[in-house]
Amino acid sequence: MAEKEKLRIDKYLWAIRLFKTRTLASDACKAGRVKLNGQNTKPSHEVKLDELYSVSKGPERKIILVTGLLENRVDAKTAVNYYEDKTPVEDREGFQAMSQAPQLRRDRGAGRPTKRDRRDIDDLQQDFFEKNTEAGNKEEE
Repeated sequence: MAEKEKLRIDKYLWAIRLFKTRTLASDACKAGRVKLNGQNTKPSHEVKLDELYSVSKGPERKIILVTGLLENRVDAKTAVNYYEDKTPVEDREGFQAMSQAPQLRRDRGAGRPTKRDRRDIDDLQQDFFEKNTEAGNKEEE
């Protein structure tokens, strides 16, 4: 793999497969979703080894440590060798639990939920999250 001494952050994030396109990586930098030491980075920021970046993609937040510079996009198995995921376990589990939450859908044309329907929906969601939190606490013990 071709390693380079100077590399832009948008190109690096695209190469390690955190973003599907380089444009999306660049837009994330411009929007302030890529941070180095709590400071927003520009897409042209030069990546250096052993820097710690915080990257937000929707509800998901990752903290990555640069272990190698990668100029071109490679397969996912190879890309993992060029960064280290330092995201706390609680954040990863929280995101996974959120993606597994039940998606409540209403029939088209059913209108807005009544007050009683809304309370039932809230109770169902609260029960789901409480059960998952209790199950997570039991696994830690």
